[in-house]
Amino acid sequence: MSALQHVKFWFANHVGLAKDALHIYVALILFFGSMLLFRWRVGDARPWLIVLAAALIGEAWDIRDTLVYGHQVHWDGNWKDIWNTMFWPSAILLLGRFTGVFRRRG
Repeated sequence: MSALQHVKFWFANHVGLAKDALHIYVALILFFGSMLLFRWRVGDARPWLIVLAAALIGEAWDIRDTLVYGHQVHWDGNWKDIWNTMFWPSAILLLGRFTGVFRRRG
């Protein structure tokens, strides 16, 4: 098992969350964290792209580990992980870009 898999299993076991829930939390931390760090606004696509890059890299690593250990790749599970990771950043990006939900009132 790779170091990434060890960290994911350890974290899931110690935090008490399912691996699917961890995808959501990590996505939101990356999304909002990058906005805070780089002072990007909610409707900016760059935080979303950071989350997408992390999701794709993470899934590529999972697929690599699956192949290295001689297991069958379950593409539907990998797609579910990407979908699960990207749902809320996508929703927040769209709300920020096309609605006034995040605009200051003054």
